[in-house]
Amino acid sequence: MATKKNNISKNNTDFKTYTKRFWKIYIYGLLGTITFFLFASWGIFGSMPSFEDLENPDSNLATEIISSDGVVIGKYFQTNRSQLKYSDLPKNLVDALVATEDERFYEHSGIDARGTLRAAFSLGTNGGASTLTQQLAKQLFHGEGSKFLPFRIVQKIKEWIIATRLERQYTKNEILAMYCNVYDFGNYAVGVSSAAQTYFSKEPKDLTVDESAILVGMFKNSGLYNPVRNPVGVKNRRNVVLRQMEKAKMISMETKDRLQELPITLQFKLESHREGSATYFREYLRDYMKKWVTENKKADGSDYNIYKDGLKIYTTIDSRMQKYAEEAVSAHMANLQQEFFIQSKTNKNAPFVNISQKETDRIMMQAMKASNRWFVMKGAEKSDDEIIKSFDVKTKMKIFTWKGERDTIMTPTDSIRYYKHFLQSGLMAMEPQTGSIKAWVGGINYKYFQYDHVGQGTRQVGSTFKPFVYATAIEQLNMSPCDSIIDAPFTIPVGRHHVTASWTPKNSNNRYIGMVTLKKALASSINTISAKLIDRTGPEAVVDLAHKLGIKTHIPNQPSIALGAVDITVQEMVAAYSTFANQGVYVKPQFLSRIENKSGEIIYEPIPESHDVLNKDIAFAVVKLLEGVTEGGSGSRLRTTGGGHGYNRVTGYPYAFTNPIAGKTGTTQNQSDGWFMGMVPNLVTGVWVGCEDRSARFKSITYGQGATAALPVWGYFMKLCYNDPDLKISKAEFEKPANLSIKVDCYVPKKVKDSINPEQNTDEFEL
Repeated sequence: MATKKNNISKNNTDFKTYTKRFWKIYIYGLLGTITFFLFASWGIFGSMPSFEDLENPDSNLATEIISSDGVVIGKYFQTNRSQLKYSDLPKNLVDALVATEDERFYEHSGIDARGTLRAAFSLGTNGGASTLTQQLAKQLFHGEGSKFLPFRIVQKIKEWIIATRLERQYTKNEILAMYCNVYDFGNYAVGVSSAAQTYFSKEPKDLTVDESAILVGMFKNSGLYNPVRNPVGVKNRRNVVLRQMEKAKMISMETKDRLQELPITLQFKLESHREGSATYFREYLRDYMKKWVTENKKADGSDYNIYKDGLKIYTTIDSRMQKYAEEAVSAHMANLQQEFFIQSKTNKNAPFVNISQKETDRIMMQAMKASNRWFVMKGAEKSDDEIIKSFDVKTKMKIFTWKGERDTIMTPTDSIRYYKHFLQSGLMAMEPQTGSIKAWVGGINYKYFQYDHVGQGTRQVGSTFKPFVYATAIEQLNMSPCDSIIDAPFTIPVGRHHVTASWTPKNSNNRYIGMVTLKKALASSINTISAKLIDRTGPEAVVDLAHKLGIKTHIPNQPSIALGAVDITVQEMVAAYSTFANQGVYVKPQFLSRIENKSGEIIYEPIPESHDVLNKDIAFAVVKLLEGVTEGGSGSRLRTTGGGHGYNRVTGYPYAFTNPIAGKTGTTQNQSDGWFMGMVPNLVTGVWVGCEDRSARFKSITYGQGATAALPVWGYFMKLCYNDPDLKISKAEFEKPANLSIKVDCYVPKKVKDSINPEQNTDEFEL
């Protein structure tokens, strides 16, 4: 009996000991866990995000370039990430994300206790326990984390703490939006916005259910479930997402079955700085922004970073007009280039015409020294002779052609000569009343030809300079388009207007037609008339007017400028011509509307610049002169429907425009540069065409003249614009000033008696 009592007493003692030990372990464990969490939250195990960090997480956002019609036409980024609000996300994507990644998202406060216990008891074999909020915490503040178990445990605890803080700081919808903004989908696409553009060429709001399911499937592992590289795996993963949506009653079984049968269909387009829309403009804008950030600071005095700060740059570019301009340039330049290659076959020194071997060698050497090959080999401390020798060794390379990139083998020297063959182009379109630039095409392909022929390159403008001479004559000499002047041989002697040798300009056809009106003279681009006018006004007055019209290039005080012996950019020429269309008021070209920070606050709005240059009557008189060019002069093919020699290279012909068009062609010496400046009341567009080197050119004026080289780009572009009624490009008459004091209608009414009703008269017109 005593033994039994002793056993009971011993058992009670052991139970109390075990109980005491349990509670001690439990309390110490609880206190240890609490202490561990406290230490983690205090940053003892590594820094934790502050309140400010949670308010403004470093999301490394791409700067977006937005067109006037609301389209993102490009980005500047180190990480291609764009910010979306919850309202920008399609409901089907949100549903798919919650159903697949965190079905109790709307119920927990950052940590899913049920999921955590399930994962703990199954040792992770029955699914993970990370909520969307925890995954967001990981993405924002420490990425993938360590694979070393003790460190991983610490990081997991930090994720829990950050997740609960995020839940207190943000709404569920904001957390969803942030999560969709930070995930890396591969192929330089970070965030749903970039992923939708990269894989489907769509805005997120336009994603279909199956497309949303593809993106949500990538959240598991974007490297494994990449639709470009692994379409089979992606389809299987997409179908898992659709099954989860059906399980959560977000789609019906019939919808799930139908969508699971669909193939993986992509519109893949890798976003890069060298491809896409408005590439030349985007590079011009980037240079502008580099200067802008040095002059415009944040509130705290630090610099903006256009690659990380998520700025939104609202531009005046219209994405539709930009598309039409690029299409017009590509269509015509590919067509004209065929003729250039055909003619080059008979030229032993192609593409150069009538230059010496010494000059050819100089051009080729200059190109070698400007190449990346020269730069790299110089960096490797190779001698000039070694580098030059390497240019004659055949190598594999990818080259540009108008039918797409092509792999080939050639020497670097041959590749230089090959690229020298290519005709380049520059186009800019602008609203004359506002100065808003609507389209900007700086070349034929930015990936292969980075030089911008709109804002960067100056080229000789030829006869497109003549309207400045005529405008000066109308202003200074009180002339009108209807005044007559004799087309005959003319000489400015030595000493007059600073000429150092007698100057006798000749007409392009070496013929003279006698008495002619100014309107006819400009329409026919008669050189002697321009020379006589500048002789009367003096070159200084013309130079002064040109500068008032916004031309910054140095213009010599020489009579020869009357024929366009001046280098000017396309941008400056468009602004100058716009002054005529804008009733004599110059408006500085404008490419920015405003800049916003990532929070949507406006941080910059440009102030338009304008000044009066000519009175309305003179400006309108110049417009009427320029209308004559398209009515019966060098631009008349815009009106006609019949062809002629070389018309197979006039892309888009016939144009058959019937609306008022003011314009001017320009062709420089030896056909090195072809121009066309075209105006309708609310759009002025300038086009230049020529090779990179002026000695690379067409031999004849048939193809090298502005009417063949540049005018077709304008005609093609305007046809596309007119076919888009949403653009509202005017077909109306140019606005005529009230009480016009200058005679612009060169037909004089003559009264004719009506023999039947003598008291009534009818009007006839005679020249």
